[in-house]
Amino acid sequence: MWDRRELSDILNVYGRFVAMGEWKDYAIDDLPTTAVFSIFRRASEVPMFAIIKTPTDAQRQGMYKVVAVDGQVLKRGHELSQVLRIFDKKRFTVVD
Repeated sequence: MWDRRELSDILNVYGRFVAMGEWKDYAIDDLPTTAVFSIFRRASEVPMFAIIKTPTDAQRQGMYKVVAVDGQVLKRGHELSQVLRIFDKKRFTVVD
């Protein structure tokens, strides 16, 4: 369900954090009504963040959202580029 432009935007953000050593792995899931890009610190852990696209929410709160590991919605919106800015505003670090 992700198109090429969306994946390019997501992978640009992902690549920056991989280069800083913050993120290590990702997974892409295409469910019947939702597309999910999950970001992991390590492949064996639960995802730190999930970028979720739900087209049925497009007219309401926006089809894109970033969700933290605890289920908290960090950012929601109609444009993916605006939602991904959450990663520019905050400094996410790996805590071992």
